[in-house]
Amino acid sequence: MFKAVLFDLDGVITDTAKFHFEAWKQLAKGLGITIDKSFNEQLKGVSRADSLKGILAYGGIEKQITPQHFEDLLAEKNQQYLKLIDQLNEQDILPGILHLLTTLKDHAIKIALASASKNGPFILDKLGISFLFDTIVDPAKVAHGKPAPDIYLAAAKQLGVLPTEAIGIEDALSGIEAIKGSGALPVGVGRLEDLGDDIARVSNTQLLSYNYLIEIWDKDHHK
Repeated sequence: MFKAVLFDLDGVITDTAKFHFEAWKQLAKGLGITIDKSFNEQLKGVSRADSLKGILAYGGIEKQITPQHFEDLLAEKNQQYLKLIDQLNEQDILPGILHLLTTLKDHAIKIALASASKNGPFILDKLGISFLFDTIVDPAKVAHGKPAPDIYLAAAKQLGVLPTEAIGIEDALSGIEAIKGSGALPVGVGRLEDLGDDIARVSNTQLLSYNYLIEIWDKDHHK
């Protein structure tokens, strides 16, 4: 039986992707770069710094940006993003997630947030669910971002469990790769064509449940 569930944030607990996109779009526009929703898919699950690098490369101006300007742009994007997510509340928790979290708690399953978002604690507070999490990994303290497994390894360590005793839930391929690399059992939320056919997957968060996690865990461990 699994001892912990390690959650990504965007697209799994709540949908702040639209706020990220709006903030990045405004920042890019100020630099003379136009990004669309298709390009934004590449930024899912990626750190803030790597997202900015991708945008600058897309616009062909990465060599024109000094290290200090780069840091200023990161801060500018974050300030805009924080303004946008200030309106978040418990109504923005994705369907089925609150019930899943409380059921895991009822069964003494440990819960961690393993998100590339440095605003994870702020967002959980806004959603009113911080108390349900046993630990939150600080992405600034892991050496490598997703798809490297570092953040999931850190989550398991902070919970005091082995990665192989945990389930990881993600909506982006980079996150799925990170879970696989850590040794935890991956569960994807999203489309087959985006996440691959070699993992347990649900089309939406409403389908995530304690019983479903038990089912896929038992299936995986009786292969």
